[in-house]
Amino acid sequence: MFALTSIKGIGRRLANIACKKADVDMNQRAGELSAAELDNIITVIANPRQFKIPDWFLNRKKDYKDGKYSQVVSNALDMKLRDDLERLKKIRNHHGLRHYWGLRVRGQHTKTTGCRGKTVGVSKKR
Repeated sequence: MFALTSIKGIGRRLANIACKKADVDMNQRAGELSAAELDNIITVIANPRQFKIPDWFLNRKKDYKDGKYSQVVSNALDMKLRDDLERLKKIRNHHGLRHYWGLRVRGQHTKTTGCRGKTVGVSKKR
């Protein structure tokens, strides 16, 4: 079960549910799984709504382009995130502009913390 969590987009809870829905022993190591068990796990993760996994559990709710609920994993997750940020930057959204400028996005204070770049030192008295 915990081997699944190394895949980007699959956490411990989804790995747990995927193993239960695919009727795979939770304590079995990933290398010991048969090809049929692996295929069952792959189908559960690829089509979670067919296996009665609730919509609130998925990581892509109401997708902007197609309005569907889905579980996005690995490279597709990176592409979706990049596309979302590009869309926000293109429409000059506040969220997108903060990403573009490399500033904090979620309302944190930026006066003192998170300073990057050249440090300004104090010169000694001579």
